[in-house]
Amino acid sequence: MKKTFAHVFIQTVALFLLAGIPARAEVEPRQAGASPPPKNKYPEYVPVGDIPGLPRVLLIGDSISIGYTLPVREKLKAVANVHRPPENCADTAKGLRQLGAWLGAGKWDVIHFNFGLHDIKYLDKAGKYVHPSKGVQVASPEQYEKNLRTLVRRLKDTGAALIFATTTPVPDGAGARVKADAIRYNGIAAKIMTQEGVAINDLFALASENQGEMQLRQNVHFTKQGYQLMADRVAEKIKTALAGRETR
Repeated sequence: MKKTFAHVFIQTVALFLLAGIPARAEVEPRQAGASPPPKNKYPEYVPVGDIPGLPRVLLIGDSISIGYTLPVREKLKAVANVHRPPENCADTAKGLRQLGAWLGAGKWDVIHFNFGLHDIKYLDKAGKYVHPSKGVQVASPEQYEKNLRTLVRRLKDTGAALIFATTTPVPDGAGARVKADAIRYNGIAAKIMTQEGVAINDLFALASENQGEMQLRQNVHFTKQGYQLMADRVAEKIKTALAGRETR
């Protein structure tokens, strides 16, 4: 049967669309052999649309901050537009590399941030978590101080009100970290924040005082209740910072 122009056109368009499907499916690279991530695996990463007239808040941090992102958004509904980078912000070295992308081109009113839990971890040569006796720490205390000081000064350039969240505790039995390092690195951070005039949200103290009900056993992560309690504190600190900006 003789093909009309319409038939040829439709087949061409269909082939073109089909050819584009694999490319779109592979926009996010993943390890060979790994299953594709489930849809909305991390709803915290889904970009939020700004409500005009509300201040803009940015949460920067590791998986602990990911855990309190959604409840903080809920608590600040109609108060602020709460954003976060669509990834685990990890250690200070990653922060130095990615900060420009995380900040973007928009104006921020408040930035609530943390670095520490990934700086104190120990990795082997393959980048896997190992017992401290078998690996190398991601950032020495000296490197952590240098990196964090640089990050704070870059964040201050945004003109936003800054809040540093202290690193939460390392419980007994949690691998790849030394329990006392959370305290040691928080001391370094506190010195920098005091010198730079940055507010501190002491999540370490909050979690330590309620560790039995908030934190998982032998794990640096938290229960749902634990993240809710942290979200209460984070939202409270952000509201205070926003009120301070309004009274200037």
